[in-house]
Amino acid sequence: MATEVYLVRHGETMFNQLNKVQGWADSPLTVKGINDLKVTASNLSQVHFDKMYSSDLKRAIDTVHLIADANEVSEIGKIKKFPAFREVFFGTFEGDDIDETWKKVAKAGGMEPTSDVVKIIQNLGIHDFREATKKADPRHLAEDAEALDNRMNQAISQLAEETKGVGRVLIVSHGDFIKTLGIKYWDQTSHDHDIPFPDNGSVTRGIIDDNGKFRIINYGVKNTDIPNL
Repeated sequence: MATEVYLVRHGETMFNQLNKVQGWADSPLTVKGINDLKVTASNLSQVHFDKMYSSDLKRAIDTVHLIADANEVSEIGKIKKFPAFREVFFGTFEGDDIDETWKKVAKAGGMEPTSDVVKIIQNLGIHDFREATKKADPRHLAEDAEALDNRMNQAISQLAEETKGVGRVLIVSHGDFIKTLGIKYWDQTSHDHDIPFPDNGSVTRGIIDDNGKFRIINYGVKNTDIPNL
């Protein structure tokens, strides 16, 4: 039995609002983030889910509970947390200004400094972008391409095992992690270059088949467009 997976990006946080790097570092949802999530939750309130999950970061946990509380057709029970679905780890850059961070990453990748992360990824490719991020990190703690790919594989494998025989699940994760999943598992990508960053509260829909193979069929659907899924 195939399992339908709704991947939701958490709501806007204080670090999002302040343009700070936010990976494993956490910050609370903003008022705007909560209000945007109410739209997501309302548009998912009549969708039946057998189970709901989240990463183990508080912004994701708060998001999944808001969605679960608004759902009128599901009996969710205990919500399990999957650390493998955490955001990408940016090492020493956690909490730093995003624009200044990307300039350092661009320079480490052999480019002229630029805060345009799309330009950096399109120029370097996603693999070398991750390598440049780790290289630019003064302590070299940021996740490189291999570490992140291994964690994505672990996340999908754990979810596939957890959801055997289950029809539809929801899991709240994070923007860069969902985007990187999209680059790897969405057939409308080159599997190396950049794709649009998913909005807070957006839905990415995928399928886990009977063999545990995952593919994305709808990527980064805005919360207002959820009824069209």
